[in-house]
Amino acid sequence: MEEKKFDLNSIIGFVLLFGILFWIMYQNQPTAEQLAAEKAKKELAQKQAKQASKVVAPITETTLTTADSTELNALKSTMGAFAYSATLPSAKEQVTTLENNLLRLKISNKGGYITEAVLKNHERLKKGSGQLVTLIRNNNSQLSLSLKTQDNRLLQTEDLFFEPNLTKSGEDQILTLRLKTAADAYLEYRYVLKPNNYMLDFDVRSQGLSKVLNTAQPIDMQWDMQTYCNEKSVGYENRYTDIRFEYEDGKDDYTGQGKDSEESPNKVSFIAFKQHFFSTILLTKSPFEKAKLYSDNLVQDEEIDTLVTKQFKATIPLAFHGGELNNQMNLYLGPTDYATLKAYDRNLDKIIPLGWGIFGWINKFIFIPLFGFLSSFIAYGIAIIVFTIIIKIAMSPITYKSFLSQAKMKVLRPEINELSEKFKKDPLKKQQETMKLYNKAGVSPLAGCIPALIQLPFMYASFQFFPSAFELRQKSFLWADDLSSFDQIAQLPFHIPLYGSHISLFPILAAIAIFFYMKMTSGDQQMAAPQQEGMPDMTKIMKMMIYISPVMMLIFFNSYGAGLSLYNFISNLITIGIMFVIKKYIVDPEKIHAQIQENKLKEPKKQGRFQQKLQQMMEEAEAQKAQQKKK
Repeated sequence: MEEKKFDLNSIIGFVLLFGILFWIMYQNQPTAEQLAAEKAKKELAQKQAKQASKVVAPITETTLTTADSTELNALKSTMGAFAYSATLPSAKEQVTTLENNLLRLKISNKGGYITEAVLKNHERLKKGSGQLVTLIRNNNSQLSLSLKTQDNRLLQTEDLFFEPNLTKSGEDQILTLRLKTAADAYLEYRYVLKPNNYMLDFDVRSQGLSKVLNTAQPIDMQWDMQTYCNEKSVGYENRYTDIRFEYEDGKDDYTGQGKDSEESPNKVSFIAFKQHFFSTILLTKSPFEKAKLYSDNLVQDEEIDTLVTKQFKATIPLAFHGGELNNQMNLYLGPTDYATLKAYDRNLDKIIPLGWGIFGWINKFIFIPLFGFLSSFIAYGIAIIVFTIIIKIAMSPITYKSFLSQAKMKVLRPEINELSEKFKKDPLKKQQETMKLYNKAGVSPLAGCIPALIQLPFMYASFQFFPSAFELRQKSFLWADDLSSFDQIAQLPFHIPLYGSHISLFPILAAIAIFFYMKMTSGDQQMAAPQQEGMPDMTKIMKMMIYISPVMMLIFFNSYGAGLSLYNFISNLITIGIMFVIKKYIVDPEKIHAQIQENKLKEPKKQGRFQQKLQQMMEEAEAQKAQQKKK
């Protein structure tokens, strides 16, 4: 019985497929830096416990007046010229609320920054939890200016009291907060919240402070945030949480996932403290000359660190112009949703990792429009299935060409075996004769590999698209209550490294499908070239891959979003069906054999450049070998 062997083209395709799969998984896995020593874990746990125990101090109605002489004198000694603000009625910790149908913001007199930002239409963890997504709360975020005075004092605005003034212009809510040195000299924060909008205007300007502040050098604006967990999978959310920024007229980059990551871009137009599905973004209408960005991963153990994911810091110098500050900015606090961000026409959609080059183009111009159209009138789970069917049907001609090439190679296999036996002592001659046989028969050994390569960008694009699809968040399908997170069907009483402490069903189904797909390709499409001396036995390798691939699918996809696992399951099922139909009803080996024999009688097809170059290299190698024998 003739030994079965796997097609070289299929081997190349599978190696590339799994190479890209492993690379994708490696990119998305926590880095070695994230797996810190036990001591670091304990310290972090203590740190987070302390953070969790913090409670916003209750608003006090006690006004600091001249009667409070002791406190007033203390403030004057530390605040210098800004002690004037401490004598105002607003010198107390109270908040002003700005609210529209999407956002509720609370802004404190002390520091003049947002102390609470609630997204009114989005829930934490799971649908029906009753907990709204709150990007800012419990002092997890601060924005402060470092003010250098003429008498060499260094003051932080987070410690100083602003005087608020809330007005309306039509439906716009305008909050002006002034930190005064006198009635007509102040530092001003101005917030404008418009209806039906996640973005608000945020301006920082000064008036009459040139005699108080040292305006020879820029002042630093420090913006910090610890990002709270909003999804049920801490590790999955953390993989997509980082600082994204745009700089130098349209370039974009990010800080990375590890500990103590830093970037120092110039000409910065926005800085995004991006979480998986929600982001806080600072934009400027005139680019910041430079910025220093810092990101620190706070998740060392997903079983313990369940409160916060990252520590973000941005230090931005604000320059004086004519002795005054005048910075027009915006703040975005909302979903990391492609359609929502793109609608602002400020390049904010760049913060969503859709992939570079052709992968990003496939997502932007094919996947996003097609899935958006389908999900506009059918349920999201059904939309994923229909989406997958359309993509696979569109790719079916490529699948057909690949299978046809493999069938032709199978027909030629007996003749290739004869050449291998005839020239077994002269591998170079064997290769030359094999190439001549391919040319006469009109068969290209690369014809089966190229279609597989064409499909790879679509596979990689899907790995970027589904984890970034905000519209899948908290959308249910069958047993999955959230297509953007894992579809748990059982909780394990223990934790398995890499796998987790739960069992997801869609990855199991996808693993079964890929097992039968590889079984089909390794069992029915055995048309590879004969085993080469000194080369590994590809048959054994592929038999191992039949079992390794499903296991890898189970391990890596167990904590991935159910939407991606569903896509892979349906994709493999459809591929199996298409290959079955092609083999059973379309490709006829006898007709292929007759066509090849007919091609042999015709004038050999003109070789392509690659074949000509390969033939030339073989002839040169043969000539060198003959020359060496003469010597």
